[in-house]
Amino acid sequence: MLPLQIHLTLPPWIEEAADTSRRYLTDEERVRLAIELSRRNIEHGQGGPFGAAVFDEHGRLIAAAVNRVIPQSCSVAHAEMLAYMAAQQRLASYRLNEQGGHYTLATSAQPCCQCYGATFWAGVDTLLIGARGEDVEALTSFDEGPLPADWAGELERRGITVRRDILRDQARAVLAEYGARGESY
Repeated sequence: MLPLQIHLTLPPWIEEAADTSRRYLTDEERVRLAIELSRRNIEHGQGGPFGAAVFDEHGRLIAAAVNRVIPQSCSVAHAEMLAYMAAQQRLASYRLNEQGGHYTLATSAQPCCQCYGATFWAGVDTLLIGARGEDVEALTSFDEGPLPADWAGELERRGITVRRDILRDQARAVLAEYGARGESY
């Protein structure tokens, strides 16, 4: 019999790390949360060193997620993908900004080729990035996959503002810690 349901979960500690009662008003606050999620994920040994969060135009947290590829046996369970999925479920819309509003994805590291592709259709207006793809590949064993030479320009041409290197050193520190452990989870 074929499975008729797909069930992905996020670790319960996310509710402790992600404060839905506050507003995250600056790019730094938003990326800081994504980095904190990535740090806690490796601290708990529950996935790779990546965190992501979706915010509305008022700085309200809509969804937060971490990498869950190995624990969920699912190659698409990246932090960005799960943040998009959780936000879309919460807003009951396959495209976040379809009903209006402005949505931002903050991520601890530059999206890989899979998450980059999903960003086109997720319905975000702004992408905030901590570490760069080259940081991920230099500090860990991850292969981020091929991206167009002007990947940021491609997003910008589709109306998605890209801001990079936000708290990059902090994001790199988490990647370096994960890479030094020599573990994969």
